[in-house]
Amino acid sequence: MLSIHLHHLRFHAHHGLYKEEKIVGNEFEVEVTVKYYPPEIPVIEIHQTIDYASIYKLVDERMKQPVDLLETFVSDTALGILHQFKLAEEVNISIKKMHPPLLNFEGNVGVSFEVKRSELISK
Repeated sequence: MLSIHLHHLRFHAHHGLYKEEKIVGNEFEVEVTVKYYPPEIPVIEIHQTIDYASIYKLVDERMKQPVDLLETFVSDTALGILHQFKLAEEVNISIKKMHPPLLNFEGNVGVSFEVKRSELISK
């Protein structure tokens, strides 16, 4: 199984429950791993793999669609990757809100989601 990784993708977006978050926005960092079985080894042509630029484009488009919960973002995006990329067998995605609106809080908050195509088919 091969894995495609996109690390430390940074976005300014308007995800959040609070009115201020929807107006001002926040900084987010996204990590994506997509696992798949290539049709041939070695992989020498782009059609034998999953193009990371296409994954990035999908994530970028999803970041432009504000949602209240980070859980919604990760689950919708992971399912979107499985839908768009038929080779994809497993997706792991995480998102961090770099500056959560919490008093006296230092650090960031995040959510992760992992889904396997085989788990979706069996349900």
